[in-house]
Amino acid sequence: MSCFDWSTLMQAGLRGLRLHPRDFWALTPAELMVMLGSENGATPLSRTGLDELLKAYPDHIGGKQDDGN
Repeated sequence: MSCFDWSTLMQAGLRGLRLHPRDFWALTPAELMVMLGSENGATPLSRTGLDELLKAYPDHIGGKQDDGN
């Protein structure tokens, strides 16, 4: 597990973003980084990416592909 600079993160969240402590502690590190403007976060899944996942991992029920009906 990587180390977090909690003092700096708490100052950014509580002072900079003016979050209530319960709201700060409810955030995931990824959510906090997005709120702080980090551009290194994961990008949303594109339609092409979804299609690739569907092709690689098709839904099957009882040996037959599920057609959604």
